[in-house]
Amino acid sequence: MSLVPAPRPWMDAELQMLRETARRFFHTECVPHQDAWGEQKHADRAIWRRAGELGLLCAGIPEVYGGGGGSFLHEAVICEEQMRALMNSFSINVHSGIVAHYLLAYGSEAQKQRWLPRMAKGELVAAIAMTEPGAGTDLQRIKTSAVRDDDYYVVNGAKTFITNGLHAGLICVAVKTDAQAGAKGVSLVMIETDDLPGFRRGKLLDKIGQQGQDTVELFFSDMRVPVANLLGGEEGRGFAQLMQQLPRERLLLAVGSAATMQRAVDDTLVYTTQRQIFGAPLIDLQNTRFKLAECQTRATIARTFVDDCVARLVAGTFDVPTAAMAKWWITETTSHVIDECLQLHGGYGYMSEYPISRMYTDARVGRIYGGANEVMKEIIARAMTR
Repeated sequence: MSLVPAPRPWMDAELQMLRETARRFFHTECVPHQDAWGEQKHADRAIWRRAGELGLLCAGIPEVYGGGGGSFLHEAVICEEQMRALMNSFSINVHSGIVAHYLLAYGSEAQKQRWLPRMAKGELVAAIAMTEPGAGTDLQRIKTSAVRDDDYYVVNGAKTFITNGLHAGLICVAVKTDAQAGAKGVSLVMIETDDLPGFRRGKLLDKIGQQGQDTVELFFSDMRVPVANLLGGEEGRGFAQLMQQLPRERLLLAVGSAATMQRAVDDTLVYTTQRQIFGAPLIDLQNTRFKLAECQTRATIARTFVDDCVARLVAGTFDVPTAAMAKWWITETTSHVIDECLQLHGGYGYMSEYPISRMYTDARVGRIYGGANEVMKEIIARAMTR
């Protein structure tokens, strides 16, 4: 039971087939393992290879580099299905939607050929390491250093809250190649973690939500990385590269968040129809109907906003302030809608066996990662007052 949503303006037969493949994969091959993955705080490594076999990794990367040859639309479809399945124990967004596109946009031909095909197959898991214990959204303040020594960078420092950090064999690391140059001293260096001296992963972090997501700290101690692994071929371009790619990342967060919001409404509609109170279904109470009407309205507005943003990104007209609007408003609204839906579940909404309880804790970080929502509002305000 639910309203029939309006057709997506960008959907076609190929994307619908991809949606069905992704939906089957997440529901049949991932959801049954969610509890086990939550307990061990990471998905099984084999699931990455299986996703690669089905063409669900690097779907927006050209075929010449082993990808699916699609566009952001393909990545958005996969993201929606992963989030509607509440399957956040491994981040395809980070792997395919973010790191792969850093390589595509800034990597040399040798770097693309070396890493992208293996990422598409799931042989290589990718992560991005920006946040540090003392520097999060303000990336200019990072302290991880990379000092050149002939054909190598000697890297020292630490990163935290790294998604896909446990399984990652390839990590895009934001470093300072010039400690005195502020934003112009930031560079991006790719590291291959296998048997890399000086590289160490910390323990899996204990989070209030997204329990199955492998999130770790990373430590670098005189770690030597070939200068050839620098992205963009020139030091000091990292901050600009990050700023250019962040709108894409933030839109993916908005896409996934909007899908989770609709899942919350759908689940709550089913629950209130089945739940009896005072001798009648809970849905018969006016307050229940009004609350669900409000939640569905917000979910529909979010979906419409996402569709407009996706169309603008594909057309090349998507801008930084609009990405900030989508990220903050949709993640904030998702938390509000999930809270309302949990309330309609009553005491059962507080029980971990009900998906709404997991949505409640999982969604909270959406207002923090990808740039805190307060920073998103500052970006918008600056654009308004130029």
